[in-house]
Parts: sequence; C-alpha cells; structure tokens
Amino acid sequence: MTTTPVLQSHIAGRWFGRDAAQTLRSAVNGAPVAATHAEAIDFAEAVQHARRVGVPALLALDFQQRAARLKALAKYLAERKEQLYAVSAHTGATRADGWIDIEGGTGTLFAYAGIGGNELPSGNLVHEGPVVPLGKHGAFAGTHILVPRGGVAVHINAFNFPVWGLLEKFAPSFLAGMPCIAKPATATSYLTEALVRLVVESKLLPEGSLQLIIGGTGDLLDRLDGQDVVTFTGSADTAAKLRTHPNLVRASVPFNAEADSLNCAILAPDVAPGDEEFDLFVKEVAREMTVKAGQKCTAIRRAIVPRDRLDAVAQALAARLAKTVVGDPAVEGVRMGALASHAQVVDVAARVAQLRAGAEVVYDGGSGFAPVGDGTRNGAFFAPTLLACARPLEVDAVHEVEAFGPVSTLMPYDDLDEALVLAARGQGSLVGTLVTRDAAVAAHAIPRAAATHGRLLVLDREAAAESTGHGSPLPPLKHGGPGRAGGGEELGGLRAVKHYLQRAAVQGSPSMLRAVTGEHVRGAQVLDSDVHPFRKHFEDLRIGDSLLTHRRTVTEADIVAFGGISGDYFYMHFDEIAAKDSAFGQRIAHGYFVLSAAAGLFVSPAPGPVLANYGLDTLRFVKPVGIGDTIRARLTCRRKTDRGRADAKGVGQGVVAWDVEVTNQHGELVASYDILTLVAKRG
Repeated sequence: MTTTPVLQSHIAGRWFGRDAAQTLRSAVNGAPVAATHAEAIDFAEAVQHARRVGVPALLALDFQQRAARLKALAKYLAERKEQLYAVSAHTGATRADGWIDIEGGTGTLFAYAGIGGNELPSGNLVHEGPVVPLGKHGAFAGTHILVPRGGVAVHINAFNFPVWGLLEKFAPSFLAGMPCIAKPATATSYLTEALVRLVVESKLLPEGSLQLIIGGTGDLLDRLDGQDVVTFTGSADTAAKLRTHPNLVRASVPFNAEADSLNCAILAPDVAPGDEEFDLFVKEVAREMTVKAGQKCTAIRRAIVPRDRLDAVAQALAARLAKTVVGDPAVEGVRMGALASHAQVVDVAARVAQLRAGAEVVYDGGSGFAPVGDGTRNGAFFAPTLLACARPLEVDAVHEVEAFGPVSTLMPYDDLDEALVLAARGQGSLVGTLVTRDAAVAAHAIPRAAATHGRLLVLDREAAAESTGHGSPLPPLKHGGPGRAGGGEELGGLRAVKHYLQRAAVQGSPSMLRAVTGEHVRGAQVLDSDVHPFRKHFEDLRIGDSLLTHRRTVTEADIVAFGGISGDYFYMHFDEIAAKDSAFGQRIAHGYFVLSAAAGLFVSPAPGPVLANYGLDTLRFVKPVGIGDTIRARLTCRRKTDRGRADAKGVGQGVVAWDVEVTNQHGELVASYDILTLVAKRG
C-alpha cells in the first residue's frame, strides 16, 4: 500500500508537519498526490524568526550582493527544472503550461537579478532624488531616500501558478531586504513545496529569508505591524476580505492585491475576415482560453467584435477550439490539460450556468467531449466553452461573472466607442488587447481604455512576430489593474522593489545630504587633492573627490574644426547673419564641442585605473558658449557602485558616476551632466 506523502511547512528554519489532513488529488486522474499536514503552525514563531533572524541576515548583504544571490538561485533552479516539471504534471498543466510557470519563474529571478545589479547601488539605501534647493543661497536642500522597511513580507498566492506566483513576489522583496512568509493556495501547494525544498537545499539564501505555509494562515495577519507588507493574488472577493482585515486596517499595513478580472480583447472595426489581424485575433482568444486551461488572471473572458463580424469570428473560433486536443498532458498531441482541482470544475460549471442565462453556447465540445488518456474520467477536465451574448449592454452577468477556466464570451458592438464602453464594464481589468491595423484607431482607443486597464496590448501583423501575447506579465512592465483587478501593482522593473522599501524625505545642508545619501550633492564641500581622481583605484576614491580644471577660451577655429570633424554645419554655428537674428544674437559653439572640450580639460590621458567611459546621464546645455568665452570644468566623484565583478584576469571593477559642471568666465553654469566610468580595483 502506497502512503500519500505529507507536505510540510518550512517555519523558523525547519521542516514542520507529519500527520495527514486534507488529501490533494491529481487533476489528471484523481489519484492522491499529497496531503496537507494537520499540525497547527506557531505563527508567532514564524514572524519572530523573520524579524530577528531574517531581517539582520538580509541586511548584512547589500542590494548588489542580494542581486547576485538571486542570480545564483535562478541558475540553481533552472538546472533542476525537470524535478518541478514532474510534479507540475499533477496540476493538469501541459509542458507548455509548465514552462510559463516554472521557467517563467526562474526567468523572473534572472530579470530581478539584472535589475538589482544594474539599477541599484551598493549599500542598503537608494537616493531617489533629485535634490531640491530649499533656500536662496544653496545652504538648505531636500531629497528623497528609500530604505529597507525592517519588516516581513507575507505573500498569499493563487493556485494557478505555484512556482511563478511565489518567485515573482519573492524576487523584489528579497532585493529590498524583506524576509518572506509565503502561503500558496492549498490545491497546488505540493508544487510550491517542491520548489521551496530546492530553494532550501541550495543554501544560497540567508537564514530566515523565506518561510513556507502549507494550509491556512491562522492568526498570522494579526501579528503584523506597519513595517510589514501583505501581497495577495486570487479572487476579487477574497482580496476585498483581506483588505479589510481589522489588524491590517488598524496598523496601516500596506496591502497589494492582484485579482482576477474580466479582461477583454477588441477586434477593431478596420479588421475584416481575410486580414492577417483577423486571424491574429482568433488565435489570441483561442490561446487564452486553452493555455493553462484558461486558469489565468489575465485570460480573455470577453471578446468584443463588430456586430457584422460576430458570426465569422464565432465560426473561426469554434473551428479552432474543435481542433484542440484535451486530456492527459503526458499523451502526445494534447494541447490543453485539466483544471487544477475537482472543486474548480464544479465552480466553473456553476459560473457557466450563470452566464448562459444571458448568452448562448457557440461551442462546448458537445456531448461527446472525452479527454484522452487513461484515468481521465476521474480528472478535473472541462471542455473549452465559447459563449455569445447578443445584447452585452443589457446583460450584466457577462461583465461581472468570471468562469475561471477555458471560457470566453463573444459580444458585438456597433461602433468603436461602444466597444470601449463594453470594455469598461469589466470594472477594472489587468489587461486588454486591441487588434487593429489602423494607428488612428489605436491612438483613439488606448488612452480611453487605459483608465480601466493595467496593461494594454496593441496587436497587428508588425508586432505579431515578437509579441509575448495578451496574457503574459513581464518583469519590466507593471502587472496589476484598477478596480475589480485589485488596484495593486506587481513587477514593473524597479517599481516592484520600491513597493517593499520605505520612502522618506530628508532635509539639510548639501554636506549632510551627501553624508546621508552616500552621493555627492552640489553645494557640499568638495575634496580637492594633488592626485588626479582618475589616478585613484576604486577603493581609494572618496565621494566628493574633485578636480577643478584649467581654463580654455573658445575660438572661431574651434567651431570651424569641430564642424568639419562632425559634419554639423547648423546655422547657429556658421551663419553670422542668421545667428544675429536668433535669440542668442551671435554664433555659438556646438553643445557637443563644449562636452568634448570639457573632457579634454579633465581627462588624465595616461593608462590608469579608469578603464572605460560607458555613458552620460542627465546632460543639459544650460547656457550658450560664444566665440571668446572661456570655460572650465569641475569633475567630482558623485557615486560608487561595487557590483562585485572582475575582468578576465580577475581584476575587480566598480562603477563610478562623476558629476561634471562646466562654467564660463562669469562662473555661470553652461553644461551639466554625469559620466559613468568603469574603474579598476587595486586587487
């Protein structure tokens, strides 16, 4: 007799749970896969461990070091992905479905490792800036900083993405220095447990970084305070309940929700059968119905089409769905698997019944629907179901009831503005798609739709070759939506990390702001020395190390020579008469000549620690430089970032941002910018 394995929580650095409680069954054939544990979790211990062990351990590393740990973890998991695919099959996922979840999860870790390495500083403070003068004489200023909250991130996830759902929340919170307590949905928690076991076995994370809850959250939310954060992915109804939890309200605990929504796709009136865009629309809707068996919070639930194209779209979609092989993902040729649980089948069927009160069935597999594969009679399968609502402005249910499975409803419109009204009836959506070949249609529709959508895809034949699709959240772009969709934001590149940091305004003298932010602030005392800053290795450079250059007078010969080299013969530089009639009243030097001349003033030409100049930031030409004007530059070490990298010879490197101020003979600022250089370490 085979014993069903008991899942364990990972609490306070140990695996916990031995006695079986709820049996979790395979979505494919109904066989037992695992059981939750019966023992109650001590959530006071979990929170205390996160605060007393996790927070100090994470903050012993800086942003750059945590980014490096994320990258190492992503590699570790990617090398062991087949272990997760084997478990994922029990959720009803096809290989393609599993790729979205598993490799989408590790891909998100890689993405945030890159974001942390490229966009965050050394240390644990982000200077958000800009510095704003608050006095008349430059002695008082203000700015903004972001610092770790010193609390715990509680992540409550849905059943549909057991791997990606945990990792996409964990990555930015880990970067921000917040230990995580993750609670996956019970139905597919066996896959999340397999993931966390790999994470723990890797020994790549500081102790207390990640804890796992199998089962309910008990009194966990009662134990949080204002330094903590709660995030949730799931139904809009559950999000509403959690949002009003008495302790979360009382302690003003930040709460971020990403809820399922009635997302739409609009076929624009300029697209007709036979157009490439028509086929793209049909393919996109069918794909969103069948990938993950439609169990995506971003899936297309409402397909909005011109009234005179309704029949053509319905026929094309029905034909495409009829070709979709449903069954055991282990069987070759299967394109759609099962719902995640048998309870989900009951829920989807009930909601389809509600929708059918105001819509007719276009396709549902018919009475002969039979998933392929042994034992699938006991699986959690549901046929792809396409409905059509002839009067969508009059039927509320199609805009309010979501069947979280392979279900979508066609609805006709008479003009584009009516289509946008129908889209807005979803009361807030994660994503919407507009399929059009007319740029004017996109320019009209997208700004209006943006008010009720978190993300919008404009799909045409040009974008199709590289489009990631309607339903794919991407690490660099915001994921979340207004209203019913939860009103929250996830991902979005660095934005997600900032959700887990505390923003504070800081006021003081430029010197004090430099001390706090770790960055040079103009107006602070600079550190002049006999050693040129470009002759110093990364470790030896101090914030504020500075060089005031000698002077150079700009001549007509300079302008003529630069024009000849660059090919820039703009009239302001060469036409004496036209220049006199301009706002400047005279010929002026090329802005990029001023830039080049400044480099000639401050660069130390001999080989040394500065290895490369790889960019300019914040470049502004403030005042014109005329013939006969004299310029000089001040170069100051603004910011240092140690990325922990070395070249092929093992020599360490860091990134240094230099503040450059170019002034004229009157002391007036004529150009301002930062240059970024790669600087060698001594070792």
